[in-house]
Amino acid sequence: MPDQHSSSQFDAELKSISARIMEMGGLVESQIKYAIEALSHFDAHAVELIARLEDRVNALEVDIDADLSTIIATRQPTAKDLRMLLSISKATSNLERIGDESNKMGRMIKTLIDSSTPLNLPIMDLKYSGELAAAQLRRALDAFARHDVSNVVDILRQDDVIDREFEGYVRKLVTYMMEDPRKISLSMELLFLAKSIERIGDHSKNLAELIVFMVKGKDVRHTSVEQVQSALQ
Repeated sequence: MPDQHSSSQFDAELKSISARIMEMGGLVESQIKYAIEALSHFDAHAVELIARLEDRVNALEVDIDADLSTIIATRQPTAKDLRMLLSISKATSNLERIGDESNKMGRMIKTLIDSSTPLNLPIMDLKYSGELAAAQLRRALDAFARHDVSNVVDILRQDDVIDREFEGYVRKLVTYMMEDPRKISLSMELLFLAKSIERIGDHSKNLAELIVFMVKGKDVRHTSVEQVQSALQ
């Protein structure tokens, strides 16, 4: 009976932490949504909402990390349970960084709004990339919550699409700067925004790779999509 009681408590602790990381993921998704909205409409209110959510994301990261440390120290989990806790810890870190990138985007957009600079550069391309990154994160979070590796390869391939969008956008901005040096300053601001979106994609990719580690016990970081696909067979 004591063992059963201890096991039930452990299961409850795992469910509590899993629920909070999904809450954290939802907050980060909202940050990205507001960043896209702010970028599309130069909406200062959306920028403010990103910053407000940042405080909640950071607080959740601290709380989850503290509870993970306590559980590992007191329960001394092994095998799959330990992999799950380690994966949650790393997932929490990646989600916090996604929130940081969204918040950084908000600050850059606020600078553009305050400068009242006429925008005759490709803003909508950034909106498209942002929507791709948001969709990738949504799929990664869903797969993480369900411990589902079936969509991991597709999520990783979507990161390649985001990377190609970033590379194409950089080439486009270089062309604008070469044609009109007066656009260099604004182009650099947009380049930093594009880089934040690309990094959000990278962190979502990390989440997908963590699912493989959590479920299969295989570390697929720094491997090709083909190698990941082979590891899942």
